Parts: sequence; C-alpha cells; structure tokens
Amino acid sequence: MGKISVAPGNPYPMGAYWDGKGVNFALFSANAEKVELCLFDRWGKRETNRIQLPYYSEQVWHGYVEGLEPGTVYGYRVYGPYEPHSGHRFNHHKLLMDPYARQLTGELVWHDALSGFEIGHADRDLSFDGRDSAPYIPKAVVVAPPASPTKRNGHRVSWSDTVIYEAHVRGMSIHHPDVPQPLRGTFAGLSSAAIIEYLNKLGVTSIELLPVHGFVNDRFLVDKNLSNYWGYNSINFFAPQRHYMSGEDIAEFRNMVDEFHQAGIEVILDVVYNHTAEGNEMGATLSFRGIDNASYYRLHPEEGRYYINDTGCGNTLNIVNPRVLQMVMDSLRYWSTEMGVDGFRFDLAPILGREYSGFDTGSGFFDAVTQDPALAGVKLIAEPWDIGPGGYQLGHFPVGWSEWNDRFRDTTRRFWGGEPGLLPEFARRMHGSSDIFEHSGRRPHATINFVTSHDGFTLKDLVCYRDRHNLANGEDNRDGHHVNFSHNHGVEGPTRNKSILAVRRRQQRNLLSTLVLSQGTPMILAGDEMSRTQLGNNNAYCQDNEINWLDWSQTSEEKRNLQNFLRHLLAIRKRYPQLRHTSYIHDSSPGGQVSIRWLNKDSTTMSDRHWSEHQVNSLGLLLAAHEPDNPKKWQQLLILFNSGLLPVNFMLPTPKGTKTWQILIDTTEETGIPAEPDRVVEKHFVLTERSVALLLGQ
Repeated sequence: MGKISVAPGNPYPMGAYWDGKGVNFALFSANAEKVELCLFDRWGKRETNRIQLPYYSEQVWHGYVEGLEPGTVYGYRVYGPYEPHSGHRFNHHKLLMDPYARQLTGELVWHDALSGFEIGHADRDLSFDGRDSAPYIPKAVVVAPPASPTKRNGHRVSWSDTVIYEAHVRGMSIHHPDVPQPLRGTFAGLSSAAIIEYLNKLGVTSIELLPVHGFVNDRFLVDKNLSNYWGYNSINFFAPQRHYMSGEDIAEFRNMVDEFHQAGIEVILDVVYNHTAEGNEMGATLSFRGIDNASYYRLHPEEGRYYINDTGCGNTLNIVNPRVLQMVMDSLRYWSTEMGVDGFRFDLAPILGREYSGFDTGSGFFDAVTQDPALAGVKLIAEPWDIGPGGYQLGHFPVGWSEWNDRFRDTTRRFWGGEPGLLPEFARRMHGSSDIFEHSGRRPHATINFVTSHDGFTLKDLVCYRDRHNLANGEDNRDGHHVNFSHNHGVEGPTRNKSILAVRRRQQRNLLSTLVLSQGTPMILAGDEMSRTQLGNNNAYCQDNEINWLDWSQTSEEKRNLQNFLRHLLAIRKRYPQLRHTSYIHDSSPGGQVSIRWLNKDSTTMSDRHWSEHQVNSLGLLLAAHEPDNPKKWQQLLILFNSGLLPVNFMLPTPKGTKTWQILIDTTEETGIPAEPDRVVEKHFVLTERSVALLLGQ
C-alpha cells in the first residue's frame, strides 16, 4: 500500500468505524504525545503502512482514512514518557491492541518483547525495552456495522420466571455427539438444535455464559501447559473470544443469540470490567498500559509505579476515570443493542461501585447504568465481593440489581451437612433472604440462589469430597477455597460402598430441591444435573479438558435419574406461582393472595422456642395461594425438610379445604419422584433421614 493521507475525522465513536467510504479511528489517551496507526496485511504478519494521527481533541487522538474497508488489520503505537514512578509506561516499540476493537486476529505468543521493560534487568520495571512486539501480539480488525443495529433483545423473561443455567461455551458443546465436529466448542455449536432442545426440556429460561470477551492465557499457565479456561483474563471488552468462533465472522455470536431467543431462552454474559490481562507492574504491555497507564488503571497515590490490586489479579481498572467509565458503558450498550444480549453478571462488582472514598451505591457507574435507556430492562447481576477494602457488599447494590447470594450457598450446604442450630438461618434463605434485600425495596429475585457455581466443587463433588484436590493446577494444592462445607459421607472420592453412594445421590437431590423450591432466582451449574465430577478440583479455572467438559453420554442411571428429577422440579416451580412469588411473603393470615407458615413436626406454627431448639434438623414450610381459576379456593403446598440422621414423623396440617396430601417430591426415592404419582397421605408423613418432601393439598 502506498502513501495514505489522513483527514481529521471525529473523536467519536471510539475505535475503528467504517462508514461505507473509509474508516474513522479514535483512541483515548490523556497523556500521550503522539499516536501512530499501523496497518497490516490480512494475516497480521507484515506491516504495510504507518500513519500518524495528528488530530487531538477532547483527549482523543483521531483520523479518517478514506478507502479502507472492513477486514483491515491494524494496531497502534503510542508515544509518551516512560516514567513508572509517575504512572506513565509509554513505549512506542510495543504494538497495542485497540480497546474498542470489535474483532481480533492472530494469537498472543508469549515473548519477552511483549514487556515494556527488560526482563531480568537489575532495575526491573524501571528499565526500558526497545524490541518490537508486533510479531507476537494479536491485531484488531475493522468490522462493518451490523445490518440491523437496532436493539435485538426483544425477548424478555420475567424475573419471577427466571431459571439461570451457568455454562461455558467450549465445555458445554465440545463433547456433544449431535453437534457437528467443526462447530464443537464454538458459539455455533452452543446454539445447535440439540443443546437448545436439551435446555428447553430441562426447563431453564436463561443461559449465563462464562466470559466471552477477548481474553488471553496467562504466561505462567502457558509455561505449565495449562490455559485460562474460565476466561477471567480480558484484554478487550468488545471482541468475542476468537477461539469460540468457528469462522472469522463475529455475526456468529449474534446468530447464536437469535437461536436462543427463538427458543425462548435469554443470554446473559459474565463480564470482567474489574481488571485486564496486563497484570501488575511486571506484566506485559498489550493495550491499556501502553495507551495511557495512568488513566486506565488505579495506581497507588504515593507511588504511581505500583497498582492497586483490589482484584487479586495484579491491577484494577480505573472506572472512576470518565473515559474508562465511557468504555465500559459503550461495551455494555454494544453487547446489548448490537449483539442482542439480555443481561450481564459483573465479576467482582464492588470494584465498579468503588469511588476514591470507597464503595458507594450512588457511584458514577451505578448512576450511568440506571439512567441509560439502552440498558433498560437488561438483567444486572453482581458478584458482590472482591478483596479490596470494604469488599463484601452483599445486599448493598442499588435497586434494579440482583446479587449472587453466598449466604444461601453456605447455609444450604451447612444445613444438609447436618450442622445444628441452623433452622432460623435456613428459613431466611428459603424465604428469599428478605433480611438482606428487602430493606432497600428490592424483591425476591434480587437474590441469585446457588449451591454450586463454576468457582468451587460441582454438585457431585460437594457430596464426595471433604478436601480440595487441585494438584493438576500446578500450585501444590494451595489454590481454591479451603472452606467448602462439603462432605464425603465416609470415603474421600470414588467408592463402591452402596450405602455411601445412596446417601450421596440423595444429598444431590436434597440440595437441588432446596435450590429450586426457595424464593428468589435459582442458578444451576451446567452439568450438575448429570452428576458431573471435577475429581475433587474446586478451582478448575485452568483445566481445558475432561475435568471441565460436559459428558453427554447417557450410560449412567444416576445421571438419567438426576436429569429427570431436575426437570420435574423446574416444572413444579413453573406450575405453582407461590414458589416464585414476585414480592416477599410475610402475612401468615389468609387475607392476602399468598400466605406462609413455618411448621414444626407437630404441625404447629414455629415459636421462638422452636426456632432456638439447637438439635432440631427438621422444618416445614406451608405456602398457600389462591388458585388462578378459582379465587375462593386455596392451593396448599407443604415442603418438609429433614437434614438429621433419624426419621421424623411429621404431623400434617389441616388447612380449610384440605383433607389429604398428594406427594409430588420425595427425595428418598432414587428418582426423587414418587413411584405412585397419585399416592396421598392424610394425618402424618414419615420424613426419612436426610430427605425433602413436597406435598400438594387435596
């Protein structure tokens, strides 16, 4: 390509925008002295032209190049001071990825030239490395705007109906026999007819995907022949992860969303706006660090050389900076409007609400999200903790947000582990954690209830292992949670002992029953319904292998039974609205539309004395609601729990209009579903040790 002239262009939109005649490039950097646009051949191997962007306005370097088309491969070189003590780490020898790139091409090849300083130098990161990093870094690709850029996420599932299924794009489809081989592990494979049909039959309404933003594998993992499988290592917040694409067209992601929408399923993304893959001061210079380190990252106020590390990943994105906040908001709008996404789960979300004075529910980020019409109706889910000061913020996010509820997770695990004295806490979690969320006017859907997630034991491992077994991660078993409230029931790991295996299967049914029958929004970890095991690894973030991949074979009766049981549970949840009420149920009298009563084994209302009985492990929950087609008749549901080691003879209540009780669920059964579907009981029900029963008044 010959000499190219560049016109002023515009400072907005950010990134590379093709208007049909040429491309406008815009890059924010408040402290740079010069920016060069580097163009490459279609493979990103050979630099074909270098253009200085001489126009600088509103802290944005910009220029318009006529004649460039979609498919153009490019990167930036940014000039400025290399003064680590002042927070500046400019190094024009390092090719940089555009933070707004909609597509990336090429692989990151770990090489010392990616570092802005000389690795091994006595002055460490204060030294300066002059080697060119272009051969080793992915490049950005100019992408044409979508043909229909209007909001595509017209499909909405009400919060009260929402059932979330947390999944990994690759792990979900890589082993599915009905997904064509070339599509396995990709967006196209995930949205194949076989997987969508499975999710519909299971009864989930929303699939929550682990990070799909462009991410890279950490160097220390590559050196150990491992990878950042989970993907919490973003280097770009607009480009879909290229390894999840079967081809070179990012429309594959949009098409995946369309397929899910046509099947009535929402798509929620797990997003990582709290840190980037560049790490701490000893990390590589890939993008943000070389563009404007002092603006993009939170640095120690007294020593700009070092990063504030509220994430545990080396750096913290500086959301307080208006331009960084703008990037995050632009990213959310892009995925919502142009890519059709229905919601976001924010990793380490307190960081997004942390101003210089600390966490603030009125932070700039929360205000920006609340007022943005493009995000109206989008589901917002917070992981309400990080490792920074005041980092545990469960229940403190604004109205309109839901939160992962670790109190539900831990209480449920402890209760079914037989821990005494938990009845009041267990009831609060079953009730939707109103003690945590209702004070700010939020509704039960604000609690995202879960027993397992990608981070920790699977459901099966939770009942098979007492200790973590993470040696495969190469960190001498020091990584991962050390407190899991898990139980092996007599033998660590696999066993042939039939009685132990029976207890483990029942405990899985008990945990799933508690999750699905609780007020709030249930989240299920993909594969739990298949009795998936990670062999005791509770931190499988770096395992891109069978440890994480779903096994779709149906050879195990245990798997088939558990899948059918979860389908049955979710169908019951959908059938009876009192199990997913839109507001907190407090009135125990029949005057309202819904009533609630907590019962002891004698079928009397729990008193203060009953709640304080330390050794009691049984509880009844009576939920009544007016029948939709007969407002004068009450529909009674009775949920019975016994986490103790002895059976409990539970006297059954006799609310007006109820003479007998039909058994809908009994986790004592291997299927969890009564062998006699029409079986009824009258005066009492023997609640087997470690079991759940659900009864319907007749």
